Amino acid sequence: MPKLLRLGLLIAVSLVAVLPMAAQVRHVTTVNPMTKQSYIEVYEFDYVDIQPQFPGGERGLINFINKTREYPYHAYKKRIQGRVLCSFIVGTDGRVSDVRVIRGAGDESLNREAVRVIGEMPRWSVGKVGNQAVAVRVVLPINFRL
Repeated sequence: MPKLLRLGLLIAVSLVAVLPMAAQVRHVTTVNPMTKQSYIEVYEFDYVDIQPQFPGGERGLINFINKTREYPYHAYKKRIQGRVLCSFIVGTDGRVSDVRVIRGAGDESLNREAVRVIGEMPRWSVGKVGNQAVAVRVVLPINFRL
């Protein structure tokens, strides 16, 4: 058998063996929300079977942000605009927790306001892997425009 044909056959056999395992891989991180002793598994948003959803869907989320967000006076007077990229965890009970700023808008008051808005969110529908509810990390931008 020529070397090239054997190499092609070897690659094909290894792909058949590896691809089913790759489909089952989930991105899971551990988060310590309160103490150094209690850890929870957190799945990334794109790697769950059913993603968590805000009540009312995407339109409801936009309406909630627009209704709840208050432009900080200091940033408004200085005409500071920007987008705050935040992450948070939707727990197995749908509650939002562990809100963090990933990339700020350059003004601390905008960052604090984005964290406040996310912290006031109502319970989400939970994310699921199979039929089991799991904690899921969500990344959400909050825009501040004048």
